[in-house]
Amino acid sequence: MQNRDNYSEIEDFLTDVSFQDWVRTDVDAQDWERWTLESPSRAKLVEEARLWILALKVPENNMPYATLQSALVATWNKIEQKENKKSNNWNFKFIKAAAAVLVLGLGIFGAYNHFKGTTGNDILHNRVIINNQEEIVEQTNNTNEAQTITLSDGSSVLLQPKSKLSYPKLFIGNKRKVYLSGEGFFEISKNPKRPFLVYANEIVTTVVGTSFRISAFKEEPNVQVLVRTGKVKVQSNKLPLNSVKNKEITLLPNEAIRFTKKSEVFNKITDITKDKQLNDVLKPIEQLSFEFTDTPVSQIFKTIEQAYLVNITFPKEKLKDCHLTTSLNDQPLPEKLKIICRALGNSTSYEMNQNQINISSDGCN
Repeated sequence: MQNRDNYSEIEDFLTDVSFQDWVRTDVDAQDWERWTLESPSRAKLVEEARLWILALKVPENNMPYATLQSALVATWNKIEQKENKKSNNWNFKFIKAAAAVLVLGLGIFGAYNHFKGTTGNDILHNRVIINNQEEIVEQTNNTNEAQTITLSDGSSVLLQPKSKLSYPKLFIGNKRKVYLSGEGFFEISKNPKRPFLVYANEIVTTVVGTSFRISAFKEEPNVQVLVRTGKVKVQSNKLPLNSVKNKEITLLPNEAIRFTKKSEVFNKITDITKDKQLNDVLKPIEQLSFEFTDTPVSQIFKTIEQAYLVNITFPKEKLKDCHLTTSLNDQPLPEKLKIICRALGNSTSYEMNQNQINISSDGCN
């Protein structure tokens, strides 16, 4: 949050995310109401800014984005013409605020349509892309097989069919944020200083380095999170994450949580083996062990193929006598491959193109 004691114009409030959240949700996480009432002049400015934000609701009609954009640009031009005339009948602070509102409104509506165009009635999480400088990549799995996505921080996501992941091309800032619609198995590269957040419709899952599955299909009545390794924290996405009312639920390995959309209730499952619904949909990656003791490299590659539904080619003759003892649990797919290549020797490397992995090697040390 910016230093609000120095706010003197409406646009100062319009660009403050915590102020926007307070106006739109009535959740006063930053004590805005008390701060506002400390000064009558401050209260007047806050009320004007509040009215601007309330007026910026995303349209619920079918007006094309291009039409709205043209209207906003036309209004912007009229404001500029009025300002250039320097008429005494115009309040220039008001003009600047109007211009700021137009820019903010256009940006929000553009981001809204960016997601709505491909996700239909999905719950939108504009906060993933608004107010940052990250270039967002969208990947939708329209095939019948899972697809592996490698993120810029080394994390990997096994994206299931009929699912979509929206993520930054390059993570910046002190948090790593992605948006999931559908189902994905995440293996997060460890970085305690930069938490990883997955926005999945009604819930937010926060981790620093672990593996877990999230199932959040829009047509399903529940959202589920299942932890394989490490620890995750789950919260509601309807309240600010720093809100006192938004309680964190911690999950450990082999624990899960089921969020019922209709009742908005979290149900924690401390033993997934006793939950038939969860056991019936367990994927190979959640069941296979990545602990290897004097194991042939060919068998390790086979295990990876089964877990990630990928195809691995490697020089069988050169590696036929190679065995490894290693632990690859809690490691994203790229890191698993790096560890194997390092263990085999400097002549070994890999290339990955979607679900195809090619291993080059002159043999093991």
